[in-house]
Amino acid sequence: MKKRVLITGGAGFLGSHLCDRYYAEGWEVICIDNLITGSASNITHLIGKDGFQFIKYDVTNYLDVDGPLDLILHFASPASPIDYLEMPIQTLKVGSLGTHKTLGLARAKNSRYLLASTSEVYGDPLEHPQKETYWGNVNPTGYRGVYDEAKRFAEAMTMAYHRYHNIDTRIVRIFNTYGSRMRLRDGRALPTFFRQALCNEPITVFGDGSQTRSFTYVDDLVEGIFRLAESNEVEPVNIGNPEEITILDFAKEIIEITGSKSEIIFNDLPADDPKIRQPDISKAKRVLNWEPATSRREGLLKTMQYFKEQVLNHD
Repeated sequence: MKKRVLITGGAGFLGSHLCDRYYAEGWEVICIDNLITGSASNITHLIGKDGFQFIKYDVTNYLDVDGPLDLILHFASPASPIDYLEMPIQTLKVGSLGTHKTLGLARAKNSRYLLASTSEVYGDPLEHPQKETYWGNVNPTGYRGVYDEAKRFAEAMTMAYHRYHNIDTRIVRIFNTYGSRMRLRDGRALPTFFRQALCNEPITVFGDGSQTRSFTYVDDLVEGIFRLAESNEVEPVNIGNPEEITILDFAKEIIEITGSKSEIIFNDLPADDPKIRQPDISKAKRVLNWEPATSRREGLLKTMQYFKEQVLNHD
C-alpha cells in the first residue's frame, strides 16, 4: 500500500512543489485547494495521473476524505501581503477554522500533521537573527496582524492538539521563499522586482531599502519540509536561508541579473513592515541535517527563466 498524504493549499506556489515531491517519492497525493490564490495550472501536469487526486474545496468547512491518511500538510492560506490585506477574513478563517478542521481530520485518521507557519510570527523582530525560542514582536490589531496572528493561533492550536489529543505534529516556520510558480503580481518583492525589471519599468523599493530579507530557493525549502515531516521534532523549526541582503541591494541584484534598464524609485514603507529578517537555522542543521544548498544567484537565474515566460505570456 502506498503512503497517502493530504496537502491543503496544494495548488499554490509551495503546495504544488510539495505535491511534486511526494508524488515523486511514491506517495499517493490528495491535493485540496479552493483556488482563491492557488492555480490549477500549477498541478496540471499531475491531474489524471494514477495516485494523484485534486479536490476543489474550502478547508474552513467540514473536512473528510475517504480512506486512510499517513500525513497531512496544512499549507492553505493567503501568504503574500496583497492577498491577506485584500482577504483578511479568509486569512483569519483558514488559520483558525482551517487548522481546526485539518487537525480534527488528523485525529480521526491517526495521521501525522505538519503545519506551515511563517517567519511572520516573529513580527518586526527585536532579536536578530531569529531563533525558534523568540516570542516575537507583533501588532495584533495592525493590517498585517490578520496573517501574523492567524499563524500564531495555528501554532498554538497545533501544540494543543499534540498535548491534549496526542496528535503527532510538526511546525515549520518558513522564511521568504522564491522559485517557479510564484504569481507575477502577488505583491511580494521578488516577483514584483522581476516583473518590473523584465519590463524595464521603475523598480519600487519601500522605505529607503535598508530593511533586510533572507531568500530561500523553493527546492531547498521543500527538502527541509520533507525532512521535518520524517523527523521526530515536535517544536517549531525555522527553514530558511540565513544569507541576508537589504532590499535595495536585492533590487540592484535583480537589475544586474536581468540586464534591465530599470531605475529604482522609493515609496513609503508599509505599516509594521519588518525591518530585519534572518533565520537562525542552527536547529534545522542539528535536528534535520539540513541547510540550503542553492546560492541566491543560482536560484535567481533559474527563477528568471520562469518569470521571462510569465511576462511573455502575460503580454
